[in-house]
Amino acid sequence: MKYKVAVIPGDGIGPEVTEQAVNVLNAVGEKFNHKFEYTYAKAGGCAIDEFKTTALPEETLDICKASDAVLLGAVGGPKWDDTKAKVRPEQALLGLRGGLNLYCNLRPAMLYKQLKDASPLKDRIIGDGIDVLVVRELTGGIYFGERELLTKENGEEVARDTEQYSTSEVKRIAKIAFDSAMKRNKKVTSVDKANILESSRLWRRVVEEVAKDYPEVTLEHLYVDNTSMQLVRDPRQFDVILTSNMFGDILSDEASMITGSIGMLPSASLGDNSFGLYEPIHGSAPDIAGKDLANPLATILSVAMMLRYSFGLNAEADSIENAVSKVLDTEYRTGDIMSEGKVKVGTKKMGELVVSNL
Repeated sequence: MKYKVAVIPGDGIGPEVTEQAVNVLNAVGEKFNHKFEYTYAKAGGCAIDEFKTTALPEETLDICKASDAVLLGAVGGPKWDDTKAKVRPEQALLGLRGGLNLYCNLRPAMLYKQLKDASPLKDRIIGDGIDVLVVRELTGGIYFGERELLTKENGEEVARDTEQYSTSEVKRIAKIAFDSAMKRNKKVTSVDKANILESSRLWRRVVEEVAKDYPEVTLEHLYVDNTSMQLVRDPRQFDVILTSNMFGDILSDEASMITGSIGMLPSASLGDNSFGLYEPIHGSAPDIAGKDLANPLATILSVAMMLRYSFGLNAEADSIENAVSKVLDTEYRTGDIMSEGKVKVGTKKMGELVVSNL
């Protein structure tokens, strides 16, 4: 089989980790007799440097639309951190999500038993492990709502951002959460702020309506502030967390850190069909860019999600995940997951170890 993959290395450590992920994907192709064709494109800060007026060139969006899936490294960095700038790297992310109609973000937060010592939580809280799936709505809410900056008559500035959701937007993301729960432990925790926000009250009503079609799934509601506390107090109580764009942005990062390292966790952004965008949840880490220090495992595991969700290649996805687990059984670690008695390796070596274990 042939598959076309758009590769957007991006900024900072993005090019380094995507290189290793592509190497792993090529090894999977050789093992299972698949052909992966790559088209490289620019987005983020590097696109701003080259094109000046945009973080997401139209050519990049066209390349993505002509592909079967997209692999993204990371975008952004201090070089472009000017809040007054009209063009910012993060606009590329919003442009990709909106332009490709990717409304669902799946972020698994799993603590590997080999990395138990890396978690900031105590053993009695971790227990046998942590395995949470955050299902985040991706193209609605305050990030895509109307915004404006006003100046009052007295010269004072006032900024306004609008949180808005429709019934259809909530329904489609809720169905994905419940479908995911049916394949896991059949529990959905819907996170909102319904005691204050009208948008959250609509969210809760629609989620309860969708839940009627899934009698086997247990549904609970939690306010976002309580959820952030409960994730630290007892993360094992969660199976699937369903939430809005902004709340999901925050909670998924918190969930990633309780598992030990943000450098271990992949993500998938999906739409109505098999097309998806896959990326590690970590940032561009410009302080270690080009130094062969970054952990490529999150990007490699994102490729496994690509194989599973966009290409339907479950055995191939399993082979990557098993190879990563085998590497973690050894003494080798990148700096972010380093512990006493282990051997520190760089980005390239870690990628080579995964390939060899395939």
